[in-house]
Amino acid sequence: MNRPHSRQILSVEEAFGQNGWHTELIDGRDVLRAGFDAHHTRISMIAQAYPQLNALSIVAESMLQLNKTHMPIFYELLARANKQLTLGGFEYDLDRQFIVFRIANLFEREKFDAHIISSMVHCAIAELDRLIPYAATVRNTPEDLLADMDVKRLLEREDLLPPVPGESLEEEEY
Repeated sequence: MNRPHSRQILSVEEAFGQNGWHTELIDGRDVLRAGFDAHHTRISMIAQAYPQLNALSIVAESMLQLNKTHMPIFYELLARANKQLTLGGFEYDLDRQFIVFRIANLFEREKFDAHIISSMVHCAIAELDRLIPYAATVRNTPEDLLADMDVKRLLEREDLLPPVPGESLEEEEY
C-alpha cells in the first residue's frame, strides 16, 4: 500500500499549480515530475521533499551526449560555471548522459513558501538553459581544436545567453 504524500510535497504541487505548471506526483514517494520548454532545451524536472528536514530539492536536467575526447574541456566548463554560482550546482550524469542542475532549500514550516519554490524552479531552468549553449559549443568543437579552447572566455560570451524574460517584446514563459 502506498503511503500518503507529505504536506511538504503537496505544497510544492500547489505552488506548481498556481504557476500553471503541470506536474505528476509519484505514487508512494514525496516526489513530483514536471517538464519545461526553455529557450535552448527541453528540461525535465524533479522536485523531492524531505519531510523530516522540511527540505526541498529541485533537480533540472537535459540530455547532452559527449564523446570522451570532449569530457576534460566539458568538466572544466562545469567547474568554472559552478564557481560563478551562489545557489545550486551543475553535475554531469555519466550513465545517462544528462547535464544536471540541483538546488535545495530548508524551510521553516511544513507548508513550503510558494514564492521560494517558484524562485527555485526559475533558477534551475535559467541556469541549465544558460549552460546548454556553452556545453553544445564544447561538444561541437572538432577534436583537433579542443586544445585551443579557452573555457573562461567561452563563458564570457553573451551572445549564447537566452533572453531575459521581460526584456524582449515577447516575454517567454517557462
